[in-house]
Amino acid sequence: MRFHTRKWIKPEDLNANGTLFGGRLLEWIDEEAALYTIIQLENHKVVTKYISEIDFKSSAKQGDIIEIGIDVVKFGKASITLSCEVRNKMTRETIITISNIVMVNMGDDGKAKPHGKTEIEFVSDRLQ
Repeated sequence: MRFHTRKWIKPEDLNANGTLFGGRLLEWIDEEAALYTIIQLENHKVVTKYISEIDFKSSAKQGDIIEIGIDVVKFGKASITLSCEVRNKMTRETIITISNIVMVNMGDDGKAKPHGKTEIEFVSDRLQ
């Protein structure tokens, strides 16, 4: 799993129990999945179609630094399926796992558009 983004847990990210609000974490995960997909498919028009079971394993508190990891599970015709793990940067303790996040490549007409990708590409490889 490649961990791309780090977040610092601030007071506005907490729930009534003083721990990281799950909705805020899911917002960050959805944004990270979209950014990853945009870069992989080279199209800024992508949407989240599906998020599988969300498994909260531990929590985070104010001042913690978390990191969001994304991996490709598979490439579909017009979609890409990702998995996600969020962990505490300092302790490496897993906070949440999501097995499948399906992101769909969209055309200008707002409909699913085949992307023609079959494997992970790195931006540095495209520039050579």
